[in-house]
Amino acid sequence: MKVGIVGLGARISHVATLFAQTKADYEFTAFADPTPAGRDYLEGEIGRELTAYDTLEQMLASETLDMLMVGSPNHMHLDHLRAAIEADIPYIFAEKPVVISEEETFELLELMRDHGGHQRVMIGLVLRYSPLYVMLQQAKASGQLGDIASIEASEHIAGYHGSFFMRDWRRHSKYSGGFMLEKCCHDIDLYQGLVGCRPRYVSSFGGRKSFVPANRPERMPDYEMLGADRLPAGSRRMNSYVPRWGGSEAVFESDGDIVDYQTALVEYENGTALTFHTNLNVPDEFRRFAVMGTRGMAEGDFIRNTFKLTDAFTERTISENDHVGPTRHNHYGADDAMARDIAAWIDEGIPLKVTVLDALEAGLTALAMDRARVTRSVVDMAETWRKFDSYGLHKKE
Repeated sequence: MKVGIVGLGARISHVATLFAQTKADYEFTAFADPTPAGRDYLEGEIGRELTAYDTLEQMLASETLDMLMVGSPNHMHLDHLRAAIEADIPYIFAEKPVVISEEETFELLELMRDHGGHQRVMIGLVLRYSPLYVMLQQAKASGQLGDIASIEASEHIAGYHGSFFMRDWRRHSKYSGGFMLEKCCHDIDLYQGLVGCRPRYVSSFGGRKSFVPANRPERMPDYEMLGADRLPAGSRRMNSYVPRWGGSEAVFESDGDIVDYQTALVEYENGTALTFHTNLNVPDEFRRFAVMGTRGMAEGDFIRNTFKLTDAFTERTISENDHVGPTRHNHYGADDAMARDIAAWIDEGIPLKVTVLDALEAGLTALAMDRARVTRSVVDMAETWRKFDSYGLHKKE
């Protein structure tokens, strides 16, 4: 199974090595990227040299691929997905977020409708594969939560990670789609999947207070060293928190337009409410949820790998786990599980836990949060979903 990559950066090179470890017949043959930051790592892990191309068009003209992996900057995704879909490549894997705007979302839906692409596109929204989220879904399926009434959730990252966003290409919304879309689409997708329906109303507030000139400390933290310290001991992987394409050295004087804190309120179509909070400069980072149901409450933290389930009527702890799964690396074990599930889907047709349509819905929700923040309004998403459904694509075909 011949695999090519467009946009060979740090993240996609890591995912590709996990794919190679999971499925023996993956044969990575080529990449398209004029500045491939992940090339040395990937070639070292798979033990072979890849054929290099400057553009995807050159690679598609010269290679016959069974799979294309899209790891390019977000604003390039649509063009690369279009080329892959129109070239009838059987399998396409794209990193999140799929696209960066409502206009691009509807353009991709039209493209997939006309070419059957939604059956071939896999998306790197990995957290649905994490052991902690699997336990949360099991608690819901068993009836231990009852009907979900409200959710309190957060994704808080430390300064080493936040400073990376302020220096990397992701600092510009025109490239990333904004911080909520680029970073928090994982979490938005998780809770949308848990609730089982789409958001109807969205409001949001946020801005930038940490990474501003007035908050620059007298002695700058060594953010790159702090980022490297988060990697597994003995890891050969490059430090993913070093900006590369379009990078800058400015942290507190960043020319980017992204926020460094934001809160959002969501009311889903079934009345369930979500409160979501993100912050880019938290000294003791966490990624928590508290799901309150009519029969029980589930609490978890992806970074600390903890999970607790409590009965609403007796206040008895039903279960409590201090170590749900692997460490924080590889997205808390979700990267490895995603690689296995994608191999099972290709070989056996076992449905994936998240589809490209799920990812597009999460993306539209994130974009609505930013629209609500900028306009200081409550966004009604009914018309968005009406247009989404007008393309006639269904998740379970």
